[in-house]
Amino acid sequence: MITNTELEYKGNLYPNRVVDYVRDKDKFYFTSENGVILEITVIQDRTVRFRYATENNFQPDFSYAVDPDAKRGYNHLEILETNTEYIIETAKLQILVDKNTLRNQISDLNGNIINEDELGFHWEENYDYGGNTVKMSKITQPTESFYGMGDKASHSNLKGKRLNNWVMDQYAFGKDQDPLYKAIPFYIGLHSGQAYGIFFDNSFRTQFDFAHERRTTTSFWADGGEMNYYFFYGPEMYKVVRAYSNLTGVPELPPLWALGYHQSKWSYFPESNVKDIAKQFRDLQIPCDAIYLDIDYMDGFRCFTWDKERFPEPKRMIKELSEDGFKTVAMIDPGIKIDKDYWVYQEAMENDYFCKRADGPYMKGKVWPGECHFPDFTNPEVREWWAELYKEFMADIGVHAVWNDMNEPAVMEVPTKTAPLDTRHDYDGYPCSHRKAHNVYGMQMVRATYDGVKKYVYPKRPMVITRAAYAGTQRFSSTWTGDNVATWEHLWIANVQVQRMCMSGYSFVGSDIGGFAEQPSGELFARWIQLGVFHPFCRVHSSGDHGDQEPWSFGAEITQIVKKFIELRYQLLPYLYTMFWRYVREGKPMIQPIVCFDQEDMQTHFRTDEFIFGEQILVCPVQEPNAQGRRMYIPRGNWYSYWDDEVIEGGKEKWVAAELDTMPLFVKEGAIIPKYPIHQYVGEKEIEQLVLEVYFKIGDESSTVYEDAADGYDYENGKFSLRNFKLLGKDDELIIHQFKDGGFETSYSSFVINFHGLPFEIGKIEIDNEKVGVSEVKLKNNRTMQLSKEFTQLRITSK
Repeated sequence: MITNTELEYKGNLYPNRVVDYVRDKDKFYFTSENGVILEITVIQDRTVRFRYATENNFQPDFSYAVDPDAKRGYNHLEILETNTEYIIETAKLQILVDKNTLRNQISDLNGNIINEDELGFHWEENYDYGGNTVKMSKITQPTESFYGMGDKASHSNLKGKRLNNWVMDQYAFGKDQDPLYKAIPFYIGLHSGQAYGIFFDNSFRTQFDFAHERRTTTSFWADGGEMNYYFFYGPEMYKVVRAYSNLTGVPELPPLWALGYHQSKWSYFPESNVKDIAKQFRDLQIPCDAIYLDIDYMDGFRCFTWDKERFPEPKRMIKELSEDGFKTVAMIDPGIKIDKDYWVYQEAMENDYFCKRADGPYMKGKVWPGECHFPDFTNPEVREWWAELYKEFMADIGVHAVWNDMNEPAVMEVPTKTAPLDTRHDYDGYPCSHRKAHNVYGMQMVRATYDGVKKYVYPKRPMVITRAAYAGTQRFSSTWTGDNVATWEHLWIANVQVQRMCMSGYSFVGSDIGGFAEQPSGELFARWIQLGVFHPFCRVHSSGDHGDQEPWSFGAEITQIVKKFIELRYQLLPYLYTMFWRYVREGKPMIQPIVCFDQEDMQTHFRTDEFIFGEQILVCPVQEPNAQGRRMYIPRGNWYSYWDDEVIEGGKEKWVAAELDTMPLFVKEGAIIPKYPIHQYVGEKEIEQLVLEVYFKIGDESSTVYEDAADGYDYENGKFSLRNFKLLGKDDELIIHQFKDGGFETSYSSFVINFHGLPFEIGKIEIDNEKVGVSEVKLKNNRTMQLSKEFTQLRITSK
């Protein structure tokens, strides 16, 4: 434990000697002589909250990030006192509190230090605004690495970086540019084979220094509010993310169509253009589930209105698109045009729903409609009103999903790009300035949107998209990484950002495939599609001022490549849907950087390109022009090439050939990967057979397939199908056990099983301990068979 030293920063204040200690069930209070109170709360055995007050006074305890349904409870909790420290012990952790300095040290039960204070908590008065600038410094452990922090466009390992959390509209942002559109002040530390996480729940502008200023120190601070952070212990990285996700929440299951391919542009108009795009998809038989309408569908960019010349009958158009399998997604921005004849503006003015400046005038900013006022979404009454605005939009006109953009909030023609800092907010009954509310503004807008969409698409499930986000926004909405650029560097950035977001508890994420700004080449577009179909949210979106960016926009060769990979996504929908189910149920990242997959392998700690899609598919995009392949790192274990079944031993780098029509793609040995037949949109036709791709392994491996009605809420009442498979392989035998749960009856009655890498000729077949003939399972080429979905054990042996 670091001792009390004379180390100080000029102007900072520090806690001194502890003079009082009180325990209140799961809370421990330590008070220093100079009026600092440290409140330690044990949330779970692996999750502990640290909260500091100055002048003996805590601020109101309120958080938008923490899920009201977060699980709490622990198995063991006690406190011991020595001459120099207090020791709090849970079933997983020991927390030492130094009596002279209030500094903390957190260890596992074997005494291995996981995280410890350097200077610890310190603060200085903010003379400009009042309150304190609150700070925390930690010792950077030897070989420590850092991950997470949301959408940062930097190397996946953040060691040596200094980062800033202040959500901003950053059109055509660049590599390492900061801040961006999200403020997710959560990071994962990894050293000595152990992972932990820290979430600094403070909505003011926050900054993090990962051994940038001083190689031995990691620190974080905020311009106001409290020093209030949560510590999560793994020791595995995915358990850290799971604990964070338990605290801040996960989304509900989306409708399956939301995981299909989506097409967007700024903008598709008029109606004839939208219909032409839809027709082209169906004529070329390129699967697509959704078409997006950007701001040009509105009357003068007024939200919740329609341009009657461009879209004379939106209800009819949406119905006709729906009949052809297309969902319609419409944009809604926060800026409400100042127009006395505009009904949304009138309602907001009558009810005093707009944000005001410190001295009383309404906050005003220029956005697409011109001069606008902005609703105060931190006011619950305003959120309820906003949710009701979707009634006609969703229930009558029939819009399927809503896309909230510009909700940082973005303001044009001002240096800050956003609202003035003296703008006032309700903050759910804790009035504050924009300094505190800025980072949660977009979150509260999309929360209100989610409530309205969910209410008015019921009994279907909602689909909502947001650009701005604070920690916890994942409960309400999917997201994308903002206004990127059609460059090879941005392909790399998109890959890193999505991995990082998934490690930050926000898995329903993707990028503007192909780049929003500028024009991609056909090669870049194809390579980006190859990456994008392996992102949870899959949408092409472009600014539209540089040409078309549809799958067929780059010539016949590129069209066929793009079609091939979009079709692959649709085949993998049951695998992707199972990934999402596991994310919702367990908080497990849908995409794992390979350091999360194998943190014990030091070679994975600085890899940016490779990732695990779900549990069992290894993806590595090609990110350079004119490439015929690339070097990549294969994680430990044996992996099958998806394209030719070559088995590759992992734990090393390897050159992998990948011409433009392919990409490095591998399947973990022992995996059972479910597939649907290619279809043009979700629900186009009933699934008659589920294909199971079985990758042989000597040893055992588990796989899961989750299915339900693909929309609606019957799954909450047991109407789901959960199939857990266990594969057991030997030199001359393969056994597959199936364990079933749930009351949902799938449309298919049989499986088609394709064997990969089977090392023997099939001689005997047993299903549920009964011998069956080759003809009964339609065995072909020692590779494919068909059997009832109800089997509980399949056993095949050699001749």
